[in-house]
Amino acid sequence: ADIDALPIEEESGVDYASTNPGVMHACGHDAHASMAFAVAAHLHQSRDSFGGTVRLIFQPAEEDEPSGGKRVVEEGLLDDIDAAICVHVDPYTPTGKIAVGSGPYTLACDTFDVAVIGSAAHAAKPHEGVDALAVACSLVSELQKIVSRETDPYDPLVISVTAINGGNAYNVTAGRVTLKGTIRSGSDATRERAWHRVRTIAEGMATSHGARVEVDIHKGEPGVVNDVEMTELIAASAKACIGADNVLNTPGWTIADDFGYYSEKRPSVYFRLGIRNEEIGSVFPLHHARFRVDEAALKVGATTLVAAATAFLSTGAP
Repeated sequence: ADIDALPIEEESGVDYASTNPGVMHACGHDAHASMAFAVAAHLHQSRDSFGGTVRLIFQPAEEDEPSGGKRVVEEGLLDDIDAAICVHVDPYTPTGKIAVGSGPYTLACDTFDVAVIGSAAHAAKPHEGVDALAVACSLVSELQKIVSRETDPYDPLVISVTAINGGNAYNVTAGRVTLKGTIRSGSDATRERAWHRVRTIAEGMATSHGARVEVDIHKGEPGVVNDVEMTELIAASAKACIGADNVLNTPGWTIADDFGYYSEKRPSVYFRLGIRNEEIGSVFPLHHARFRVDEAALKVGATTLVAAATAFLSTGAP
């Protein structure tokens, strides 16, 4: 269960809203932790009914670097584990249902920082300098062509510029502008190509305007790959708990999750727990200031996790 929050001012209006200004559980990590506690309580009460061990990991830093998932692996918390299961709330799937599928299920995610260096000038005479802000704005648009004009639409790739900063006066053009963003990809080949193209386009754009550029690309978490047998285990466990009609076989989504480090190490499955409920306003996307979880869904997630864990242990795994 990931436990970190996001730098967002909460506007959900729920009675359990964050009391920390500018900090919010806008990705459901509080719900994930709650389900993990429920699983722990249930398994403790029924400890004599199964063999083996279930390890519940409350992991920090899913949303940021250095990754908590990478740290879990590096510190050996998976060394004596046979398999791993992760659940994530899903505001696009109705409450009472889960969604899962085998194979690649989330995208790898890398971050990039770009500094455009021009030369400041009087705003009345921009031709006497190199406007770094104009170059940066052109670069933001040009980077989108990597996805829209260079990438097969069936080969997942999402490039998002998420921040741009530069200039601090009305009458002076910006001499330096920085921007940052993410590269999300579904294959190693596309990942490496995107890195190369971001760097090449940034350098070419700067050169064509007489500016300089500094590009730093930081490799992040790998994509989650769902093991076939573990996917079947979750699907069967959920069907037993909530009925076959409520278990959806769906492709992955374009978010990233550092559970990818777990799935590189052990047979794993990542499934999505439906929380969409229009009657209570649980309709907003992840990372939205009005995001909220339909608490009725938590029982579905917890019972599915308990059923899957006990079913796995009943096969004789240590």
